[in-house]
Amino acid sequence: MRRVIVLGGYGGFGARLSRRLAADGWEVLIAGRDGGSAARLAADLPNAVGLVADRNGDLGSLLEDHYPLLLIDAAGPFQGSGDHVAEACIARGVHYVDLADARDFVCGIGRLDAAARAAGVVVISGGSSVPALSGALIAELATDMRRVCSVEMSISASNRATAGASVAAAILSYVGKPVRLWRGGRWRQETGWHRLHRQDYVVPGRPSIRRRVALADVPDHDIVPASLPGRPAGIFRAGPEFSFQLLTLWLLSWPVKWGWLRSLSPFSRWLLPLQKLSARFGTDRSAMAVEVKGIVGDVPTKRRCTLIAENGDGPEIPTIAAHVLANAIAAGCLAPGARPAAGTVRLEDFAPHFERLAVHRAIDSRSYVPLYRRVIGPAYDAMPQPVREMHDVIGDAGAAGRARVRRGRSLLARLVCNVMRFPPEGEHELHVSFEERDGVERWTRDFAGRAFSSELSEKGTRLVERFGPMRFSFDLPVDAAGLTMVMRGWSVFGLPVPLALAPRSVAREWADGEDFCFDVPIALPGIGEVVHYSGRLRRL
Repeated sequence: MRRVIVLGGYGGFGARLSRRLAADGWEVLIAGRDGGSAARLAADLPNAVGLVADRNGDLGSLLEDHYPLLLIDAAGPFQGSGDHVAEACIARGVHYVDLADARDFVCGIGRLDAAARAAGVVVISGGSSVPALSGALIAELATDMRRVCSVEMSISASNRATAGASVAAAILSYVGKPVRLWRGGRWRQETGWHRLHRQDYVVPGRPSIRRRVALADVPDHDIVPASLPGRPAGIFRAGPEFSFQLLTLWLLSWPVKWGWLRSLSPFSRWLLPLQKLSARFGTDRSAMAVEVKGIVGDVPTKRRCTLIAENGDGPEIPTIAAHVLANAIAAGCLAPGARPAAGTVRLEDFAPHFERLAVHRAIDSRSYVPLYRRVIGPAYDAMPQPVREMHDVIGDAGAAGRARVRRGRSLLARLVCNVMRFPPEGEHELHVSFEERDGVERWTRDFAGRAFSSELSEKGTRLVERFGPMRFSFDLPVDAAGLTMVMRGWSVFGLPVPLALAPRSVAREWADGEDFCFDVPIALPGIGEVVHYSGRLRRL
């Protein structure tokens, strides 16, 4: 009989995994510091025994006394944890899998690769929803894409779903903390539990779900740009069922971001009791979505896979990958070595497990046209290649170069520049990041650390650019030389304002060799020149 030790095997996810493995014919040794809880669960399962074991203690004797084929670490938390459990397994020839989603822990498991190979042992980290399931979904969606531009992932848990204390500790470990993301062709810092977004989860034939999600720190943020063609941007968000729960954590993130608190981790013991107070409310429905944008042939393509779990089956999903990996190890299907779980499991491996649960899924695939191509129409192809390339934004992109900035001399001009966060006068390195969602683009121009953003969309045959409460509409005449932006109207807080009071600006774009060149003068009636910036860029 196949024997497995499940550390934390009576916890929120560990108990579900222990049940799955026992039902599949494994001899399950349920291990943890609470021997009573381990024994009670083992008594309810076939082929199961409860053991007392401390994840942070000496595991050598445990492995030598019971000599399992495999140890699965479902205990956690893995944030800030060392590799001592995996190292103990390697030293005694025992295969290892964990349910970790801690970014540094999972992505750092490769440092054990040489030792694992030498011992003939399989070591897999991240056998859970991320990065194992997320990696399988991404691989399925990115099939036949010659370049992947962006990957967006999210998970929303049912309010009735129960998880262990380690999950609460994991969430609070990054709330308000810096999170490193690959966006716009470079690494940049964001803030954990910020970048809030309202996500729709749609599976035909099932009631749809709409919930708020926020930035979470997961291994996929490193794995996605490193493993896919085109080095795409990646972002993962998570959230509870109720917005007030998410927004409460968002508010609490600010003292951490401002440095008033070192971390919210000390409050993790309160998170689960507070969640249990509202557990009888809400639904038993959880959801996950992965969206991949890229190029198939020469066609911009967006693909999305959505999972909706009902009847309280959502918390089963994080345990499926470990179950699949355990069977693959027992069958000798995985080569020795240490690696993250992304790419070790295929979507088809999950399918039979989904079918035994109330898990519904759908994949949607469609081509689409970037914003500037839609606005300009057939004349778009008359522009030079560098100009077209700059405006073919699919999901995420970036450009870098240099710019020259001249500010207006009047006091009012300087005041306007400061309010709008326009860059200081002089020569600057320039980075521009482009983010596209649902046909709307956000351009962030970073002049040597001084950044300002605008949002671009379409209205009829015109381009609309929004700076805060102000919206400007432009015609975009083009020719073989390039593009000109001619203002045709503007509004403030949605109220139209006479064009005679509008800022004076005729922006031009053209190509010089392989460079994209731009010239943007901005003046105001009664004030004169406010800022004038020009320069050149190349796509990253």
